[in-house]
Amino acid sequence: MDFNWTKKDLLSIYDLTAEEIVCILDTAEEFKKVCQRNVKKVPALRGKTVVNFFVEPSTRTRVSFELAEQRLSADIINIQANGSSLQKGETLLDTVKNIEALQADIIVMRHSAPGSHNLIANETSCGVINAGDGAHSHPTQALLDIFTIREKKGDLKGLKVSIIGDIRHSRVARSNIWGLLKLGADVTIAGPSTLVPREFESIGIKVCHNLKDALENADVVNLLRIQHERQNAGYFPSTDEYAKIFGLNHNSVKYLKPDALVMHPGPINRNVELSSDIADGAQSVILEQVTNGLAVRMAVLFLIAGCLNK
Repeated sequence: MDFNWTKKDLLSIYDLTAEEIVCILDTAEEFKKVCQRNVKKVPALRGKTVVNFFVEPSTRTRVSFELAEQRLSADIINIQANGSSLQKGETLLDTVKNIEALQADIIVMRHSAPGSHNLIANETSCGVINAGDGAHSHPTQALLDIFTIREKKGDLKGLKVSIIGDIRHSRVARSNIWGLLKLGADVTIAGPSTLVPREFESIGIKVCHNLKDALENADVVNLLRIQHERQNAGYFPSTDEYAKIFGLNHNSVKYLKPDALVMHPGPINRNVELSSDIADGAQSVILEQVTNGLAVRMAVLFLIAGCLNK
């Protein structure tokens, strides 16, 4: 790989060029080989301090980042909102400035406010990695999804990818859409009209409200978690109704190509977005997404740390 990484932050997929995305994917390929060795630890971040600052709850992403940091031999500090000075009225920026004053090198942050990472990235010399900000962006989730697709299908150019579910409120969907478009995939989004805005058509996305249309000819199907709190907002009648019309199950799987990949960012609402037999079936790569997330996050940490050293 011959590419000079120059970004100290990873804030969104929208900010990345196709070449930068490929650089991360290629680097992740090398780190996946490391993860498959008997000794899985390398000294790439020895002497570096990484702060995992999660203002919003997380399990998968937080654990994946922490394990990636351990594999790279970093010193790790974990901060959660309920144990931080944010509860005492300290501003987000003041908290970050105090973390910087302790000579941290990289801050991995999840926050409910869209754009919060851009604010702190502009005000700190630390590297900043967006681990999710509201409904706006989740770049490492998109990267691990794209890494998994590339690993299974090869070149993404011309590949047909359908993303199904709550597009309106999904940072995963937005990040995946931009990454897939930059690498030349054909993207379709589908779900109830209340959750799948037509505005996405303006950037070259096909929008449909029929599951059959989304599944037919798709090479990859990525099903998004239906958030139960959305039901109270009246976006759809009930989860049972959603599962019947947009769930991937024994009735709708007949529209899926035999070699199509089934993906889900997790956590799964079984028998809502998809039935258990499909989630655990031969076409599912859901657990492989989790495994690949470790390699992708190692790659992102490695590249950003390298940029900070320059």
